[in-house]
Amino acid sequence: MPDREAFSAEVLSQQLMRLLAGMSGHGARQLDGIETDLAQMSILLDEAIRKLGASFLAIHGALGRQQAVLAALLEGKVSAAECAPVFEGIRGEIELHINAAVTGLQFEDMTSQLIDGMGRHLAELRDVFGAIQPVNAEAPGGAGCGETLVLLDCANRRLAELGPGGADGVQKPVAQRHMESGEIELFDACQLPPAAGCGA
Repeated sequence: MPDREAFSAEVLSQQLMRLLAGMSGHGARQLDGIETDLAQMSILLDEAIRKLGASFLAIHGALGRQQAVLAALLEGKVSAAECAPVFEGIRGEIELHINAAVTGLQFEDMTSQLIDGMGRHLAELRDVFGAIQPVNAEAPGGAGCGETLVLLDCANRRLAELGPGGADGVQKPVAQRHMESGEIELFDACQLPPAAGCGA
């Protein structure tokens, strides 16, 4: 009898260690995915803010030059023929800066996709903890070694059904790490941004 109890305790210990190892592996992969997405989102937001700031300052400068040329024209200091190419050049410059600002606005769609990806990581993490719920709910109530083994085995099987998951098993919502990498094209200057992110 003691040998049988020792064997049951050993199997119980092995099952418990297997469960903890599975939870640790799944949890670590999902948390790594969330950490990666947060770091990527931080980079994208920083670049987008810098791009938008530079574009708006450049537009402000171009409009100031346009205003100065217009004032000189109204005061008769320059002719309309002289002003026309200057206005055309400033118009083209403003258009370029507006296009750059619109590109900077892509961060909204990319961060939405990253947030959706983090939501999937958290859902998988919730599934991992859900796999051990029967053990938490029933084992402390005085279940014997045999019943506890059955519960642990059930939890381990549910954990195995979740698959490897994590960064290797989940497609990244946004492949690029920088606004300028050009790996995805969300919208151009002639289109309004979509009402909802592509990951929605």
